[in-house]
Amino acid sequence: MEFLHKLFEHQSYDKKNFFLIAGPCVVESEELVMEVADKVSGICRNLGIPYVFKASYRKANRTSASSFTGIGDDNGLALIKKVGDTYKLPTTSDIHSYDEAAPAAKYVDILQIPAFLCRQTDILVSAAETGKIVNVKKGQFLSGPAMKFAVEKIKKAGNHQIVLTERGTTFGYQDLVVDYRNIPWMQEHGAPVVMDCTHSLQQPNQTSGVTGGNPQLISTIAKAAIATGANGLFIETHPNPAIAKSDGANMLRLDLLQELLERLVKLRRVVSEF
Repeated sequence: MEFLHKLFEHQSYDKKNFFLIAGPCVVESEELVMEVADKVSGICRNLGIPYVFKASYRKANRTSASSFTGIGDDNGLALIKKVGDTYKLPTTSDIHSYDEAAPAAKYVDILQIPAFLCRQTDILVSAAETGKIVNVKKGQFLSGPAMKFAVEKIKKAGNHQIVLTERGTTFGYQDLVVDYRNIPWMQEHGAPVVMDCTHSLQQPNQTSGVTGGNPQLISTIAKAAIATGANGLFIETHPNPAIAKSDGANMLRLDLLQELLERLVKLRRVVSEF
């Protein structure tokens, strides 16, 4: 966890608290990313929560070919960096191929490996070789113990700054279920573990070509994750998910975030006594 403490050195926070990775699913506009970063950073500062701003500069994994993928890689990455510089925040975005790692690393502090790509050796190694923190999302098709191989690949490449993220397990064709045993199991690999509270509620592979979701259960997923010892939470949020250009069906409405985080901080204090 020391590398995370260093990441948050410019923020005032409670070291016993969980950390938060949050932001819109994708960079839609400068106005959006700035609005979300301003609101979330203020909430986290008041609650003593270390905060990482997240937005995808490009969405490569979309159900339909007609789905929005971004405003251009350079524009998206530049806006993420602008958020970090403006609000003095660490930032993260996902990469989708080995040759994206080095360019993206110039703009963000954490390289995120999407769940579907968590076994791709060349992506893991190229991300590790940048020297940045690497956050690997557990594949929907894997168990927590099986993530040791992803950890080993990154460490073999000379990087020990690793975060693992639980984001649900495939349940049938069009749903996911969260197995909270994966949180302590993945912590056994020597990495802090994050619970993705929004993507774990996706309902993928809908015949409409748009992924569904159950955002009304975000609070449930988050509270259970804190209770089972997650080090961090991942929450995608948007001022109006109904018009979001990606993952609107499972994002948390921005004006609901503060109340949720207030409750989670209280729960974390109770859990830390056990």
